[in-house]
Amino acid sequence: MADAAVASRDHVTLLVNGDVVTMDPDRRVLVGGAVAFAGDRIVDVGATSALRAAHPDAEVVDVTGCVVTPGMIDAHQHLTGDPLIRSCIPDLLPPGASIFEWSVPVHAEHQPDDDDASATLSAVEALCAGVTTVVEAGTVAHADRVAAALQRLGQRATLGVWGWDIEEGPFTAPADEVLDRQRAVLDALPAGGLVEGWVTLVGHDLASDALLAGAADLARARRTGMTMHLSPTSSDPERYLERTGKRPVAHLDDLGVLGDHLLIGHGVWLDDDEVERVLASRTAIAYCPWAYLRLGQGVCAHGRHAEIVERGGRVALGCDATNAGDTIDILRTAAVAAGIARDTAIDPTRFGAHHAFELATISGAAAIGLADRIGSLEPGKQADIVVHRTDTPGWIPRGDVALQLVWGTDGRSVRDVWVAGRHVVTDGRAIGVDLDELAQMAAHRQARLLERAGIEVPHVWPHVAAS
Repeated sequence: MADAAVASRDHVTLLVNGDVVTMDPDRRVLVGGAVAFAGDRIVDVGATSALRAAHPDAEVVDVTGCVVTPGMIDAHQHLTGDPLIRSCIPDLLPPGASIFEWSVPVHAEHQPDDDDASATLSAVEALCAGVTTVVEAGTVAHADRVAAALQRLGQRATLGVWGWDIEEGPFTAPADEVLDRQRAVLDALPAGGLVEGWVTLVGHDLASDALLAGAADLARARRTGMTMHLSPTSSDPERYLERTGKRPVAHLDDLGVLGDHLLIGHGVWLDDDEVERVLASRTAIAYCPWAYLRLGQGVCAHGRHAEIVERGGRVALGCDATNAGDTIDILRTAAVAAGIARDTAIDPTRFGAHHAFELATISGAAAIGLADRIGSLEPGKQADIVVHRTDTPGWIPRGDVALQLVWGTDGRSVRDVWVAGRHVVTDGRAIGVDLDELAQMAAHRQARLLERAGIEVPHVWPHVAAS
């Protein structure tokens, strides 16, 4: 029932007559149910009649015929760099070229206004698809501008700053300086806020042992999360074996880097020993299947994410970069994750839509260490709520709600979104953003960015002036 103290102190909003997918421990779906929230917290979930009686003065939002879910979680998302060059990086490139010939040069030329614009574009896309929480993947130069953009739109996020200490590259620095930058972000964005600081490294084999160990120590000391890329392809194991004589996860384990503070981005090419170390240490993995499929990185042959989930491991879903995962849409990602799990095992009884939607919500929240705050619709949790319209073809006629969420629709069915009790999307459009102005600004910044980077976008099909 309601928290009377909270309800009396704050204005209560009541969503009524929807099918509420709670994702609570019993995974109840309340048909014709209601959700009440006040301030940034959910105060009541239950039958519409009971909640109307308990909150007679509430602002009522009618969601009749709609499906109401927790906000969804994207555990690996590049908010800067690629968003301003969407669909510009060529499709058919050899391994590594999309990163080192395109993304890194573009990042190197990012100005503060570019980081702001990129984060704005990312937040608008994410929120309109019902993604209320994103974990930034570790390639932000101007964290203050990105945080301001996310807060302006109402996007919940974890955020760090570019972290590597290689000899040459944008934003590289000695390990101590990199760690000082990370501390500054943690100080500026304390835990518990809408946008909170995390320790973020680029990862791969692009950090010294001193930086890796220091970053893990910092995350543990500050009781915050840490994320880094690792083993999306065979190149990381090959480089680690050459440099250390060990595979990546084994080397990180021996350095003391693994643990429940760590979220590894990708973790596709893991051998048996590495899987065991991930499970034993409670290290989490952000799984971005569309990126591996688009880039041909071998997820169907080598990915073991479903096995890790089935064995009690911590896995969340991610959409990666605009030119890898291509869209920020966790429902689309959940479907392909389930499909890969079943197809690789040639087992249609394995890993269904219900498992996949758990990764998008409550299990994803657990993987990033925030299940006490987000991931389900329960009293006391943050009011991160998504309303899905069901008058679109993918919802007609109605069937099992999880099957339709994962297999039958995508983020385009999202009607309304609240984050921390703030209404951020209405009728499928982000509140407070003029899309025409945003498009004009993005086109302008894209042209200037590509010019500074010295990159010309190739076209496989000739683009010919028609006039």
